[in-house]
Amino acid sequence: ILARAILITTSKKIAEETQNEIDKQLENLPRKAIAQKSIETRGKIIIAATTQEMFDIMNEIAPEHLEVQLENPMNYLYQIKNAGSIFLGSYASEPLGDYFAGPNHVLPTSGTAKFFSPLGVEDFTKRSAFISYTKEALAKEKDAIVLLA
Repeated sequence: ILARAILITTSKKIAEETQNEIDKQLENLPRKAIAQKSIETRGKIIIAATTQEMFDIMNEIAPEHLEVQLENPMNYLYQIKNAGSIFLGSYASEPLGDYFAGPNHVLPTSGTAKFFSPLGVEDFTKRSAFISYTKEALAKEKDAIVLLA
């Protein structure tokens, strides 16, 4: 019931066709009541005015999974700022990425992709910060350091 399914499109036709398909598929689902409640409470179809607005909305939502179903999806990578796993094109589906293609499936959920990344090797490494200053550089910045400290 906590799953979110959101379509953001610039096409009213695609929005209507998608809603019709959802209604049709719901009728035959064995867990219809659960799926229907999830769609009613956390499902959305959003019609954006422009492709840029689509990406602005998506970045605000910060989805766990993002499927970009546009022609030449690689051309839009620079617009994606906040998403856990990103699936580009008609042949890159969520099950492919989650279970087969190789990326980690421990992903930021509930909009936390705004400030977290998927779990990765970096999460299991230890890092330190290194600071080195010359006597001259320290003398030059001493007033700013005192102000900040």
